[in-house]
Amino acid sequence: MNAITKVSRREFLKLTGVAGTGLVLGFHLPPKPDGWAAVEPLTNSWLRIGPDGEVTFWVHRPDMGQGARTALPMILADELDIEWPQFERVFLPAVDPQVYGSQTAGGSTSIRTSWVPLRTAGATARAMLTSAAAETWGVDAGSCRASLGTVVHESSGRSLSYGELAEKAATLPVPDDPPFKDPEDFHIVGKPTPRLDNPARVNGSLTYGMDVKVSGMLHACIARCPVFGGSVTGYDEAAARAVDGVRGVVEVPTGVAVLADSTWAAIKGRRALNPKFDYGESADLSSAKIAELFDEKQAEEGYATLDDGDADAALAGAAQVLDAVYEVPYIAHSPLEPMNCTADARDDRCEIWAPTQAPQWAHGVVAQTFGYEPQNVTLNIAFSGGGFGRRLIPDFVVEAVHVSKAAAAPVKVVWTREDTMHHGYYRPASRHILRAGLDDSGNLIAWKHRVVAHSIGATLQGSDLRGAAREATSGARDLPYTIPNCHVDFCMANTIVPVGYFRSVYNTQTPFANETFIDELATAAGVDPVVFRMRMLDDHPRHRGVLGLAAEKARWGQPLPDGHYQGIALHYSFGSWAAEVAEVSVGDDGSVRVHKVICAVDCGIVVNPDDLAAQAEGAIVIGLTAALKAEITIDEGRVVQGNYNDYPLLRIDEMPEIEVHYVKSDVNPTGVGEPPLPPIAPAVANAIFAASGVRVRRMPIRPEDIRGT
Repeated sequence: MNAITKVSRREFLKLTGVAGTGLVLGFHLPPKPDGWAAVEPLTNSWLRIGPDGEVTFWVHRPDMGQGARTALPMILADELDIEWPQFERVFLPAVDPQVYGSQTAGGSTSIRTSWVPLRTAGATARAMLTSAAAETWGVDAGSCRASLGTVVHESSGRSLSYGELAEKAATLPVPDDPPFKDPEDFHIVGKPTPRLDNPARVNGSLTYGMDVKVSGMLHACIARCPVFGGSVTGYDEAAARAVDGVRGVVEVPTGVAVLADSTWAAIKGRRALNPKFDYGESADLSSAKIAELFDEKQAEEGYATLDDGDADAALAGAAQVLDAVYEVPYIAHSPLEPMNCTADARDDRCEIWAPTQAPQWAHGVVAQTFGYEPQNVTLNIAFSGGGFGRRLIPDFVVEAVHVSKAAAAPVKVVWTREDTMHHGYYRPASRHILRAGLDDSGNLIAWKHRVVAHSIGATLQGSDLRGAAREATSGARDLPYTIPNCHVDFCMANTIVPVGYFRSVYNTQTPFANETFIDELATAAGVDPVVFRMRMLDDHPRHRGVLGLAAEKARWGQPLPDGHYQGIALHYSFGSWAAEVAEVSVGDDGSVRVHKVICAVDCGIVVNPDDLAAQAEGAIVIGLTAALKAEITIDEGRVVQGNYNDYPLLRIDEMPEIEVHYVKSDVNPTGVGEPPLPPIAPAVANAIFAASGVRVRRMPIRPEDIRGT
């Protein structure tokens, strides 16, 4: 249980000048590290209840469309027991990690890591308000009950509002381990709830990173070398300055920035620069050469991350042995809002406005890179028009600070769509070599899976081979199925292509191989794919639960419309279980149409069913794009694709009908944003086999793979 502390009236008034402080609660955390001593205590607040009854929540997580800025207040409001949505939200800048813990929006962590802290804050305030009422009336606190912003004395019917009790509550000791509400008493959590920012999204008043305006701000567009590892060696500054609206040209570590009165003028000025490049040592890199590297690495000894039983011996004695190789390409995040950041960098301080998923990471890197004291860097978190992992990396924030310092002015740096595509941190490419054995009864007795992949951890954090292997084999080394002889290993195949975290990370890749191969084995055993899975899941009831729910809701095995076929897949990631059934048809030309997807999720207590549905739908859309369309290819050291014309996303007329179901639960919430993504590609691939008899073993799935031409 997290310890809770009160922010004193003196501290609150010192910072805000607001009279009548009321009850202000925050977390008591370890002392701040050197460099953070000047940070004021108000940043350690979760909750304030004023004497006027106004309730204020401090919301610490970024929002990139996942609904965190509605879901987190839902948790606190329900535990505090107030009407929804009678409160004010304050959105925090990046602060010391010891104050709020992680502020990162990634890894499906926003709700699952905030559930207990927010309930603790709400329960603490509720207990203190109840004690204040009991003390006022001279009765036992057990005879009082908090309800919708008031405390009621059950026997006499007397009541006092939270506002009337706030000042007195602030004088009381903070209780240890205040009891949480029974989930049966939730009146907000678990109810479909519209997002609080929906009206602002609809009317255009919500401020995304692209919407930020700062007094005296210039706009910038940067000429970067298109080849990985290359550099700018020359440019025509005079030609750029001759463009109407251009105010200057400055060099920064990533290239040459054109400063202008508008983004359009900056783009035109960049075109006029006519930059020259040194392409460096990677100018001959291509997708074909990367495939050759994978061939080479595949033949090396792998680093084992799972070694149960004796897979080789079991394979030698198996009645049937199956082999398969699956290929997964680099892909881009392609968020609708291109990368952007606004920075005002001075000699001794810096203020930033960024649509970042990892504000503390960006804050820390800026302070370290430019020598600022941490308390002199303010990072304001703007709403993001999609992130999917790309906005975790702080490169675009650091770049904007470089431009602002060079320009000696506040500057908004905007990347074009092509910039965002060409200079990303891509989902790694990987290859999966599988071999499995069945006994005479069709039981799976041996499994080998070699993952050959570009390592994110080794690229970004310098992870050793053990760390890189465990990361890259996630979803492969933790198979739920009972297989007596199982071996998983990893061969690292890194290139200069920058890689980073994509929604579900390696769980977008390993399940494609696992779950498609499981279907191959079911067919070889002559067993229905659901039955084949179920008989290996006796020790995994939550896997069985979502698999059974998906099959039931999809009416698995029942008649379908003519030409429609189903495939199923199951996966566990980010603390949650998901199973999906895809209903598809395949044209004579090999084209694939996904008509319907049934998604079943077990993620513990569902805070907002509307958000769960939206997150699952979004994950499935991204997963279908990866399965059917998306691929980054490399030629002459650079990314070939540049915009949505040659990097197509799933379009609205291709969108399947999606049903989202969830397992009722009373356990703490787990991940929601990423777990529904991994099963969709193998579910589609398995449905394609049911429709065509063809096994597809690479993404994106191409018509020629199905036609066999």
